Amino acid sequence: MFKKMFGLTILLVLVGIVIGNFIENQYENKSTEPNIYNVTGDPNAQGGAIASPESVGIEPGEVAPDFELETLDGSLIRLSDLQGKKVILNFWYTWCPPCREEMPEMQKFYDEYGDDVEIVAVNLTEMEKSEQDIHDFIDEFSFTYTVPLDRDSNVSDQYKIYAAPTSYFIGTDGIVQQPRWIGPMEYEFMEEMVNGLN
Repeated sequence: MFKKMFGLTILLVLVGIVIGNFIENQYENKSTEPNIYNVTGDPNAQGGAIASPESVGIEPGEVAPDFELETLDGSLIRLSDLQGKKVILNFWYTWCPPCREEMPEMQKFYDEYGDDVEIVAVNLTEMEKSEQDIHDFIDEFSFTYTVPLDRDSNVSDQYKIYAAPTSYFIGTDGIVQQPRWIGPMEYEFMEEMVNGLN
């Protein structure tokens, strides 16, 4: 009888160790996974989201709020001066991984379509450690599209930016004509969005 009880006790201890290790592994795996949830209902959705029309922000059909900002090279840009061109208005900062992912794609797109489409990559300057970081980043990767500095967050507040990168697609008439995009853009996506602009 004692041998059976001892054997049963050993078996229960071993089962407890196995269960404990399994639970610990599940917890470790879960804690290293990125905290990303697909709220679109589309199981194939990746990398970003088109914000719903009901959500906060500038909606398709609305005039893009005008602004004037100093660019990285010291000149001034006014959004309304770009009327007559299609515009991708992008909001970003240097240490944002999805921003860093999309910027080479934006440069590739700009190299191809820069005569017809203006890319205005508004830097969320209050998110940066220093303005020198922005200069260093742009110089390192030789990005040539326009980079205005939103030093006091007035423009990002106007456009209700709560995540980066966020992009708006503005037609030649100054009207936002596509739903805003939250997340990194790829070349083909930019083509698709811009082709839908007048």
